[in-house]
Amino acid sequence: MKIAICDDEKEIRESLRNILEEYREPLEQIDLYVGGEELLECGKSYDLLFLDIDMKGINGIETARKIRLKDKKIKIVYVTAYKEYASQAFSVHAFGYLLKPIKKEKIYRQIQDALSYEEETPKEIPILEFMTLEGRVRIPCDTIYYFEFFNRKIKLVSEKETYFMRGKISDIREKMEIYGFSAPHKSFVVNLDKVKNIKGYDIYLMNNEILPLSQKQAVAFKKSLSRFLVKKE
Repeated sequence: MKIAICDDEKEIRESLRNILEEYREPLEQIDLYVGGEELLECGKSYDLLFLDIDMKGINGIETARKIRLKDKKIKIVYVTAYKEYASQAFSVHAFGYLLKPIKKEKIYRQIQDALSYEEETPKEIPILEFMTLEGRVRIPCDTIYYFEFFNRKIKLVSEKETYFMRGKISDIREKMEIYGFSAPHKSFVVNLDKVKNIKGYDIYLMNNEILPLSQKQAVAFKKSLSRFLVKKE
């Protein structure tokens, strides 16, 4: 794995490099950059980038936007001292968002996630089977918009039909996670590929429906969506 570190603080750059060099498996390459300009001018490609946001010159958000124009696959992990940048990080499909001071175990978790991410999503679109109140149905996974726990039943909304089932929404969440679904709210499980936009605590879907995003689930859901979009590109 080829890794780049971009931070205008020498202490942070060297601390990150030391942590990476102690990783249980040797990493192919670790390069350090003092700012966005230097990183953009290097012309190299990386698998994983640890990027500061509040840097002199071009900040981390603008640096990421320029990188995304040429490289859709690089996984960008922001390392910053400021929580308030999280929504901007989402806009450039960040793979991760870590707060300073740096913790070794969280850095290693990002590496592990990056290494295993290619295996998380099935290569082919599966046909899923559900036992509904109308009987057994088989539905292409990519045609499902969302599931909702409604009136003590689970409502399944697809492109063509709406079905109702008995069961627990938590079971649906666990079953559908591997297929690119995530829970923005305790009563919903949403197909990330059907999300058009997020404004505040509203999720706009491709079919023009608007679903709620709970404050409790907002960070985790946006992180799942960012990773899904990076993978899709």
